[in-house]
Amino acid sequence: MLVLGDAHAADPENREALRSAYDAADADVALHVGDLEYYDLPVPTYFVAGNNEDFDVVESMRQNATFGDRNARLLASTAVEVSGLRVAGLSGNYAPTRYDKSRDELSGDRRRHFTHEDVRSAIELSDVDVFLTHEPPQGFMGRGCAHVDDILRALRPELCLVGHHHRHAEGRFEDTRLVGLEPVWESYYTMDPATLELERHDTPGSAADG
Repeated sequence: MLVLGDAHAADPENREALRSAYDAADADVALHVGDLEYYDLPVPTYFVAGNNEDFDVVESMRQNATFGDRNARLLASTAVEVSGLRVAGLSGNYAPTRYDKSRDELSGDRRRHFTHEDVRSAIELSDVDVFLTHEPPQGFMGRGCAHVDDILRALRPELCLVGHHHRHAEGRFEDTRLVGLEPVWESYYTMDPATLELERHDTPGSAADG
């Protein structure tokens, strides 16, 4: 299984890095933690929306979960079965001035934020093995949001994958292992669904790859 950090693939060079990661991993399915910005993907990719997306596309996915036949499949306080795992995700990032609004009240770029409704729906999920979030829990990578803490405390997934901060980090939140992911133009990850063990690889063409 391919696991990807932030892509920001509206940028052509980042899009090439994203394609290189898919080619190098040669996986049948992928997980992505937000700031994708490009949805024409080679294999089914379950992702959470970040704070940089085409929000018209994301809004259509909230209604239908997919975007045409392009393999991008949104997790927005929803869960799916992927390679024998139950994977769930919270889309968006936190803004205190938007949190108490309903999603219907958000427009334009403000649609990038999650609301109390999104958090409540995520908390009501069950039997989650892997949780995807763009926003980290409190204290992880020096940042974080207490509402993500509430979700992890309720769901107790074995693994939580985090984006947004463009660097690799590992930690724990109670019983949950936390991994912050490097951006796609630096690294991609592969994960064994049986063990949830991650292996980090230099993306072909990156500075680390030489």
